[in-house]
Amino acid sequence: MPTMNVSLTAEMADFVEAEVSSGDYVSASEVVRDALRIMRHEKEQQGIKLSLLRDEIERGYHEMEKGEFSDRSIDDIARAVRRESEA
Repeated sequence: MPTMNVSLTAEMADFVEAEVSSGDYVSASEVVRDALRIMRHEKEQQGIKLSLLRDEIERGYHEMEKGEFSDRSIDDIARAVRRESEA
C-alpha cells in the first residue's frame, strides 16, 4: 500500500487521535481511509442527485415546450429527488 504524508490542523489531529483512542480504529491510517471512503460515497451521492435534478429539468423543459405543465411544487420535486437518491 502506498504511503502518503499529510498535514493536519491541530483540531483534525486531535480528532484522529481521539478516534484511535476510543478503540474504534487501530491506527490513524484507518481513520483517514474511512474518512476518504465516506467522502467518496458523499461525492457519488452528489453526482446522483445532480443527475436526477438534470433529468427533472429536462423533463420539465420538454413538457413546457409541449404546453404541458406539472402541478407538482418545488417541495414535491425535492422530496422525489431525495427518495430516488436514497434508493
